[in-house]
Amino acid sequence: LSGSGPENARIAAQILIGQGAKQLISWGCAGALAPHLKAGDLVIPESIGTQNNNLIATHTQWSKKIIANLTSSIKYYTGTLLESDSVVALADTKNELHQSTHALAVDMESGAVARIAQQAQIPFIALRSIVDPANLDLPLAINHAMTETGLVSIPKLLLYLCAHPNEIPRLIKLGLNFNAANKTLKYLAHQLPLISQNQ
Repeated sequence: LSGSGPENARIAAQILIGQGAKQLISWGCAGALAPHLKAGDLVIPESIGTQNNNLIATHTQWSKKIIANLTSSIKYYTGTLLESDSVVALADTKNELHQSTHALAVDMESGAVARIAQQAQIPFIALRSIVDPANLDLPLAINHAMTETGLVSIPKLLLYLCAHPNEIPRLIKLGLNFNAANKTLKYLAHQLPLISQNQ
């Protein structure tokens, strides 16, 4: 709904609350920081680690209800999801963040949504499927081709790959990982009527 990045997420969350939303879910993909997380694994965080080193707790009972109804084929992890205002692309950076924060994963939207929910005093959870494992350097082509709305410009991507063909294998690997993450999100989408009930 929001597109990529904290500002898009903040605006979307404010619009939803203005339209009467009584609870918020941060839904989408994340990058792994913990080395044991694989593409397609689900992170249901107990808290969001913000950039000013605070923790914003998610709604415990709501998260537990979702976990209780997950199929056994979905691998899930609970812990801290770290906020970032930019893509964390390098494996070395992911490792440093994991060592310093012990967070499981990182994304750019959940912190913004969590703050809006906290200000509005409404329940909040995050459901994030892993795309890039902690040991994977993201292709530079992704950052180069990403638009302000968080979409990838195919013309920009193709032009970059023509000039940097060595990026193609990593881009293929990332595509396979995205398919695994998307499979998990599709499963959750089918469970949305249940997921949206926090009581």
